[in-house]
Amino acid sequence: MKRRALLLGASSFALLLGGGCASSPVQPTGANRNTSANDGPFRTETVDGVNGVMLEGHDATAYFTRGDAVRGSSQHSLMHKGVTWFFVSADARALFERDPVRYMPQFGGFCSNGINYAIPWGGGGGPNTWRIYRGKLYVFGGQRARDDFEVDTENNLQLAHHYWNTEVAGSSAVIKRYQRLVVRVPHYKSGAELKADWERRRAAGTLPVMPGRPQVVPAMP
Repeated sequence: MKRRALLLGASSFALLLGGGCASSPVQPTGANRNTSANDGPFRTETVDGVNGVMLEGHDATAYFTRGDAVRGSSQHSLMHKGVTWFFVSADARALFERDPVRYMPQFGGFCSNGINYAIPWGGGGGPNTWRIYRGKLYVFGGQRARDDFEVDTENNLQLAHHYWNTEVAGSSAVIKRYQRLVVRVPHYKSGAELKADWERRRAAGTLPVMPGRPQVVPAMP
């Protein structure tokens, strides 16, 4: 029965993160409660034959310097915190080396809307799957996940940081993922519920980020 529950949870993950995922909290094992949103676990992929690449091969500095998702290359790469980063040029690589914390995505490059539900799984970095907010880079599993997160960015960021610090950071992403696909967080809403809320707010013109308009980022506290 446990195996069946896990499989059902995995197969429905896309729906959960088009919305959310997760009732009573699961106590994590091995999580470092003092870590930052720039520490692991990390979401990596194999890109151009290179294993363990961050941001689907996109240049972490380009979001800040170009305001765009730009693919880097293995020609200009480096290893940092045990994972590989691609850049568009030697200059971009040097920029990252001087201050990696400034450019690294939050929550290990996992979808921020997933971390909001303590589920480290999908991520992004390409067009429409990222956002710089209060000077930090956040990535998402797709535009739907980003839209859902931005219905209440400030509150969702607090939740994401809470679950990252208390459950996800320092843990096994795979184990934590399946735990929270089975035992959901108290504020869980289905993808359909989140989409309906977003549509209502769009119709009323009250979305914090209206389609086609730039995001309004609050001043730093």
